Amino acid sequence: MTAPALHADMENRLRMRRRRLLIVSIAAAGIVVVGLGWVIMTLHPMPPRTVTMTTGSEGGSYHEFGKRYREIFARAGIDLRLVPSEGGVENLRRLRDSRSGIEIGFVQGGTSGGGESPDLVSLGTISYEPLWFFYRGPPPGRKLEGLRGKRISIGPEGSGTRVLATELLARFGIEPGIAEFLPYPPQVAAEKLLEGEIQSAMIVASWESPVVRRLLASNSVELVPFARADALVALYPYLNKLVLPAGVADMATNRPPADVTVLAPETSLLVRRELHPAIQYLLLEAATEVHSAPGIFRKAGLFPAAESVDYPLSEPARHFYKSGRPFLQRYLPFWFAVLVGQALVLLIPVAAALYPLMRAVPGIYMLGIRYRIFRLYGELKFLDLEVERRAATEDAGDLLAQLDRLEERASHLHVPVMYTHMQFALRRDINLVRRRLERPPDAVRGQRPPDPPGFRGGANTGNPGDLR
Repeated sequence: MTAPALHADMENRLRMRRRRLLIVSIAAAGIVVVGLGWVIMTLHPMPPRTVTMTTGSEGGSYHEFGKRYREIFARAGIDLRLVPSEGGVENLRRLRDSRSGIEIGFVQGGTSGGGESPDLVSLGTISYEPLWFFYRGPPPGRKLEGLRGKRISIGPEGSGTRVLATELLARFGIEPGIAEFLPYPPQVAAEKLLEGEIQSAMIVASWESPVVRRLLASNSVELVPFARADALVALYPYLNKLVLPAGVADMATNRPPADVTVLAPETSLLVRRELHPAIQYLLLEAATEVHSAPGIFRKAGLFPAAESVDYPLSEPARHFYKSGRPFLQRYLPFWFAVLVGQALVLLIPVAAALYPLMRAVPGIYMLGIRYRIFRLYGELKFLDLEVERRAATEDAGDLLAQLDRLEERASHLHVPVMYTHMQFALRRDINLVRRRLERPPDAVRGQRPPDPPGFRGGANTGNPGDLR
């Protein structure tokens, strides 16, 4: 074969080898990607596309919060379904029931203890929810004796307002037999109070609530301050003492006419413990966007807060309040960040386990190449011994044919470029045996058979794998 033809043949072999390597690499990468995806989906499921939140009555602060959360979730491609309720007590009942389909809810502090609901965890507190005590006519007095025989709205059944109002009124000796407790929602209670159908209304709502702002602006209704507020906070640690400044509702008419002390529980954002961590992080991000702005009763950044009023903080919440959002979610779209994060969770331990094997692969590959070459050297050694054993009169045609076949196999042996010197050494030694076969027997006898490269002296004192 001429030199150009030999060069073209080598180029074709290299091209075919690269093509096979590329096909194998693509197939292996595809198998790895599919396998990794299957493992992720099996061991670490992706977040759900739809989650359900229980909020509050239409027009209430909980319902308004839920609508803003829904807008933020929509930006991440998740449908947040809102289910109205009568308030925090009903929200808690739904969250406790695993069959309700409710996974997220707003619950007023002091509604219950976390020991009663081990399947629930908190993402922290998100806002103050003041208890507004509105009264029509002269103030009822420090001991609230003016409430005797009056009609009082304390919120519907299932609302946190009703639980808190009943507890505080009982402290002052006002019980159902002394006054008439009515189950009106905030909007209905405000209408009836302004029309004079009831004498008092206790409403838990945020400062921004239209109902609260409307009642504060009315000249026929007064906001009653809670007497002995410090004592009540000491008795009920989940309450906070807040002060509404005089004139803050309407400077022109000086409403309210004096500073008013109000009591306020904090609202917690509760979730079921099994809710996907990525959804919990998204809820915390939404809570930061919705509740971190300054307000009448709070400074900027006060909420959300890492407070566990009735329920322990979830692990994602602890991490969020300590380090902020996960690193990937700060720079990548939500779904891509979740996918990459879950892939890393699997790949890091796998890479750690495979690292020693990856370091050993080059050595194993080198041993494989040497084994293929030394296997041919073993056959050459056998033929060399046959050359030395045969007499001059014997036909050497079969040995020459075997040497030709051995040389053909050595020429077509695929080895990396860095190992071609071993291949060339094998072909050279095959030609050496061929020349010895063509010499007279007397000239052949006494000569040392060829040794693989790396062997020194007359004896094999080296390791077969110790090639130079």
